[in-house]
Amino acid sequence: MSEPRARRSRWIFLIILALGLITGTTWFFNRSDSLASDPTQSADSAKKPPSTPRPALVVTAQTPQRVRLAEQLAANGDIAAWQEASVGADVNGLRLAEVRVNIGDMVQKGQVLATFETEMVASEQAQARASLNEAEAALAEAASNATRALTIAPSGAMSKQQVNQYVTAAKTARARVAAARAALATQDLRLKYTQVIAPDAGVISARAATVGAVVGPGVELFRLVRRGRLEWRAEITAADLARLKPGLRAQITLPGDTEIAGTLRQLAPTVDPKTRYAIAYVDLPAGSSARAGMFARGSFELGQTEALTLPQEAIVMRDGFAHVLIIGADQRVTLTRVQTGQIKDDRIEIKEGLSADQRVAVRGAAFLNDGDRVQVVAADPASAATGAPALQKPQSAPGTTVIADR
Repeated sequence: MSEPRARRSRWIFLIILALGLITGTTWFFNRSDSLASDPTQSADSAKKPPSTPRPALVVTAQTPQRVRLAEQLAANGDIAAWQEASVGADVNGLRLAEVRVNIGDMVQKGQVLATFETEMVASEQAQARASLNEAEAALAEAASNATRALTIAPSGAMSKQQVNQYVTAAKTARARVAAARAALATQDLRLKYTQVIAPDAGVISARAATVGAVVGPGVELFRLVRRGRLEWRAEITAADLARLKPGLRAQITLPGDTEIAGTLRQLAPTVDPKTRYAIAYVDLPAGSSARAGMFARGSFELGQTEALTLPQEAIVMRDGFAHVLIIGADQRVTLTRVQTGQIKDDRIEIKEGLSADQRVAVRGAAFLNDGDRVQVVAADPASAATGAPALQKPQSAPGTTVIADR
């Protein structure tokens, strides 16, 4: 840097420093003159007490109210068929000719579900009938011969051996007729079984039958939900089993938030040793939107009970748990964890953590923290009747700002 420029910079610094000193001196003398003209100003400022902390928020408050609630037991479980029927083939070596139903079809008891080809069975049936006719003709001849032999036997024209032969031949022919009739009955059954019949009324839930397939006896062709009845199999803990009994009403919520009512039919006689749950079987109404295989939640109605309740607005969720803000005598709130229960008409049950005489912040509670100071006002009666209290704002000077005292 050149010497003229350095000299210029020093002069500029000295000028700025002089101006700062002049400004500071002027302010000091003006302040001294002001205090001299009003000697009580500094004394009043020293004696003025500290301002009272302003509240963090204006809120409404309530004490818990006792309300009669329906005592309920919540549970989860699957929707399943009350009973299922497996419909199979009773014939062997025949080809399926026709399938008349599909999955979801309603069927009646005795309805034909499918048919097999009948030509082979009809031919064997005709053969069995012919064999029966032949056996009956042979029986008629043998019976006639035995009758004549028995008639002649007293005269001595025939030996006893010959008479016994005719009698035995008649008995043999009679046995052959019985065998032929049994063979014909078998073919009649085979012809009957070429039609697959529904054993009961219900809904087809599965179908394995395919036209043209050759199936063996006992192979399942259809699965049937008997009478279309479904049930909710609720999982109940061992401790809650004693609270349930057949006949209790249950409210079930299906996927999509559709609600249906059911009736507890029976309780399982055993508890699963692995899960420690027992099954409660709840009958569902016919024609509902429930489907087998659904997962549903629900609750059993156990009766009426008295419970402490608060508006839902008073519940504050912190760290995944429910809390309330209890207002103390110094108008400061204390964050307290509570255990909640069922909800009814915008009020929530408080099971543990709160007594009936404690006052709780309601409107505005969500914006408070533990230790905040609040101002409690009354709710507007007209809006309180609708469950949404309107706050009455406190009178304050223009430009006043409400600050948190934390």
